Amino acid sequence: MSWEATALYYRLLNEGTAAALGPHHNARSVVVSVDFAEALALAEQSDWDGLAALLIQAARQVCAAGAAMVLLGANTAHIVADQVAAAIDVPLLHIADVTGAAAQALGLRHLGLIGTRFTMASPVYAARLGERFGLTVSTPDEASREVLHQIIAGELTLGRVEPESRRRCVAIIEALRRDGADGIVVGCTELPLLLRPQDSALPLLDTTALHVEAALRLALRER
Repeated sequence: MSWEATALYYRLLNEGTAAALGPHHNARSVVVSVDFAEALALAEQSDWDGLAALLIQAARQVCAAGAAMVLLGANTAHIVADQVAAAIDVPLLHIADVTGAAAQALGLRHLGLIGTRFTMASPVYAARLGERFGLTVSTPDEASREVLHQIIAGELTLGRVEPESRRRCVAIIEALRRDGADGIVVGCTELPLLLRPQDSALPLLDTTALHVEAALRLALRER
């Protein structure tokens, strides 16, 4: 929900629209940005009902502006995605569902998950991908989860992309590979600012790009 991730979503949505429809076309979209500091504070307090209320209000603003589909541009926000979806009258495209479909298409079975400490501790991926797609999801050890969280919250959401942090992420991915993962869920919409496909021996499932691609497929099908 940082503006860094929002800017990435906006760029990818418009680049994808132009690629599909031709030059000068861009995505008809409505963006409502919540205050990231407020959302982060609610998550730090485990006030998920408070976060849900914040995002429901934003989603309703998007719907009132005429949107036919809603995306939550953050993996951690999907902890309350079901509450948001129940409060609006248009579909909410769940980021874990498009990731699970992509993993299946690649023939992956055991995914390593990297993201904020909130996402890694939640059932957003572990339970949903197991129940809906038959996939196993593993997370790094506790120390590595804290490293990832600090890179995301302390650097990437502030626009800082540090080579040393990339090296630390690569080491965490390698540990997940040794533990049996055959693919990595890049489960934070800021992490693609840091990690590149060439940084991993395993396929990287870029949840930001996958979310955008799925949204565009649905939107263009309705044209």
